[in-house]
Amino acid sequence: MSQLLSEFKLRSVTFPNRLWVSPMCQYSSLDGMPTDWHLVHLGSRAVGGAGLVVVEATAVSPEGRISPGDSVIWSDTHANAFKQITSFIKEQGSVAGIQLAHAGRKASTFEPWNGSGKIEIGHGGWDVVAPSAIKFDETFPQPREMNADDLQKVIDDFKAAAKRSVEAGFEVIEVHAAHGYLLHEFLSPLSNKRTDQYGEDLENRMRFPLAVAAAVRESVPENLPVFVRISATDWAGGGWDLDQSVEFSKRLAAIGIDLIDVSSGGLVPDAKITVGPGYQVPFSERIRAEAGIKTAAVGMITEPQQAEDILQRGQADAIFVARQFLREPYMVFQAAKELGGEVAVPKQYGRAIDLRKAKGVDAK
Repeated sequence: MSQLLSEFKLRSVTFPNRLWVSPMCQYSSLDGMPTDWHLVHLGSRAVGGAGLVVVEATAVSPEGRISPGDSVIWSDTHANAFKQITSFIKEQGSVAGIQLAHAGRKASTFEPWNGSGKIEIGHGGWDVVAPSAIKFDETFPQPREMNADDLQKVIDDFKAAAKRSVEAGFEVIEVHAAHGYLLHEFLSPLSNKRTDQYGEDLENRMRFPLAVAAAVRESVPENLPVFVRISATDWAGGGWDLDQSVEFSKRLAAIGIDLIDVSSGGLVPDAKITVGPGYQVPFSERIRAEAGIKTAAVGMITEPQQAEDILQRGQADAIFVARQFLREPYMVFQAAKELGGEVAVPKQYGRAIDLRKAKGVDAK
């Protein structure tokens, strides 16, 4: 029996398989609203059998956007706009998830195809906040160091966004604490130079991200899982690293977080990243083994057998796939042919997709 294609349960949510669509920014929202692009982009991966489809980093506040084209959920109007998408994903037998985010010092920047670096305030940009008044690089906005009111606002924004997400039909809520965005900025000593209770030592640097994660967990019904995406390392000397990530994951497990989505990097522009197939899998493996929490591996996982082997070796509990799902929306069907397993094929596609030929396994 393929582990990749086996069911997986967290709280009351049952995922039909462990091959999941990672949140990927599309920079294609209009006034923060999902469009037909999102319905087709996300819906086609659900049609293709993905066990979980996660909406891109979705800002919890106006100042939390990466770009003007970001997905957002800071109002009921935005939440209601997602209902068609979550409904369609569920109709295909998949689970709908959303990643809640605040961009911190990497906010107020152009969509990738519209330029690079900061958008000036007089040209549609906005004030940027961060743990400390340190730019990501010289082309990015100058952030303002957050005060006590700013910190409380972010917690309240995440809480409200989590509640709206549930009302919109999402069954998995993920907190984005990776890739150099706000919560990661608090964790890393390279971006957090505070001298108050939110800076300096590890306990203090974890304090605010843990408060946000706890607020989200408290705002989501007990029967639904909450994930946290982390960068396991900054890939930079003196920065956030795997040892600290293990400790952070232990603390997340203690407050009821169900799974760590293990990525890396994104905090500094000059990181020296050793990239290769499955290059982040060892991070997932160690956190899973030492922190007592389930993990998902992500990063250059492109082949079904590669994903299966990761699960069989106990290096993760599930697999998030990003770019390969852009190249191959029906990767789950490919996995069923190669590994032998049962996946549901939409009746509309039944005349074209027969999964029984590979290993004699009847498709549902």
